[in-house]
Amino acid sequence: MTQRRATFPRSHRLTGRLQFGRVFAGKVRRSRGPLAIYAWPNALEHARMGISMNRRVGSAPLRNRIKRLLREAYRLNRHTLPAGFDLVIVVQRHCPLSLDEYQQILTSLLPQVCSAAGQRQEQQHG
Repeated sequence: MTQRRATFPRSHRLTGRLQFGRVFAGKVRRSRGPLAIYAWPNALEHARMGISMNRRVGSAPLRNRIKRLLREAYRLNRHTLPAGFDLVIVVQRHCPLSLDEYQQILTSLLPQVCSAAGQRQEQQHG
């Protein structure tokens, strides 16, 4: 049995205003607790993820810790999550959760938001 590598390469990250803006423009959002996830289909065979966080969330070390935990939660579960979507995770102010809690939120919300994004794109393109 082959093992899948749980990496998070640069090609699986959203970078830049245009990529983030495209996902926000789709207006497909689901939220739970301190996280809101936006999604929009892409033409790739893998998902790409970006994190958006305001300075009001906390100090730089706190924001960096939350981002590290979210990236790790995504990285560990990316093979089981829907492929072919651009995802933006918007973080609201909160005390950092554990890695397990972030994983639970992502694994419960991502299928919902990706399904809704796929339906929305089908409606727009007829």
